[in-house]
Amino acid sequence: MKMTVLYAGQSSPHAGWAAIDELALILARVFNAELLSPAIAPNPLLRRLSGREKLHFAPLECAGGDVLFVVARGPEDLAMVRAIHNVRSKFQRIHAFVTDSYFRAGFYAETALFDSITVTAHEDVDFPAQKFGIQVHQLYQGTDALQWAPRQSHAREIDIMSFGRTPPSYQSALTQAFHNMDSPYLYLHSPLGNLSGPTVQVERAMLFKLLHRTRISLAFHLLIEPQGGRPRSMMVTSRWLESLLSGCVVAGRRPVSRMADEMLDWPGSTLELSTVPQEAVQELQRLLQDEDALHAQRRINVQNTLQRHDWRQRILTLCALNHWEVPQTLQDELQQLDALLLACTPSHP
Repeated sequence: MKMTVLYAGQSSPHAGWAAIDELALILARVFNAELLSPAIAPNPLLRRLSGREKLHFAPLECAGGDVLFVVARGPEDLAMVRAIHNVRSKFQRIHAFVTDSYFRAGFYAETALFDSITVTAHEDVDFPAQKFGIQVHQLYQGTDALQWAPRQSHAREIDIMSFGRTPPSYQSALTQAFHNMDSPYLYLHSPLGNLSGPTVQVERAMLFKLLHRTRISLAFHLLIEPQGGRPRSMMVTSRWLESLLSGCVVAGRRPVSRMADEMLDWPGSTLELSTVPQEAVQELQRLLQDEDALHAQRRINVQNTLQRHDWRQRILTLCALNHWEVPQTLQDELQQLDALLLACTPSHP
């Protein structure tokens, strides 16, 4: 099968989307596929004058093939197919994985060009299916567990870490409590130096090294003290999977959704903090005093993430949905994942 994979990551790298871009990289490797990333181009003059601007992409040279697969950060990325001239005639089938599928305004007319897409939430299936008459499946987000899982034990010298968005009231309470020189605990926040640009991938590796040395990682669902006007969803985002994979105990406010119930369904997968930030600080201090409980939980978190949430497991589902033959490279990497899981699972007499 000749596949082309289309994604935004190479032309527009962003730390917040690195986990999604990794799906494109794995797909391209296991299917020996062509990997393309169109640059964002200015909107045509008429569209700018009319105030109806949307994502517009520079043209790409592409011969075509059996399958075009788009890894979309949000539904607006489905418009990347327009970067390929006569795209519908060049490919027998066009499919996509859509991450922020709750953002209905991003489903542009190009969505109708697809044979099928996957959306991350069950409640997001009906809208594109009914509006565009295409096949829509539900498929949860994953992570590159085979690449980023810890291979050895490290001293967990960072007591608490938050990265990316943290609700301002919690951030204020945490910094006041833990940056105080009288506190024995280290709180590290916002370790990323650049959100976008060529350093994103280098700093991603740094982030995982920090997570491997962290005891508690914070995660709050997107409806707590939201900033900006874009719609939000109770989705499980990358930070939950990245933190759990790294052996952190995850504390904060988990999403209230079917997605969270199904993806994070093992005991202790997340620890709920108080809605009062000052009380949350006290809860974290109590958690940090029980190292045996933290150690046991981190092993369980790593095992469950390896077993259930690697991108390769999602690709295996895509193979079944789209009737693709499972490539040998994917089989090999799934075996490596099984071996890694076995290595971090204690044997029982």
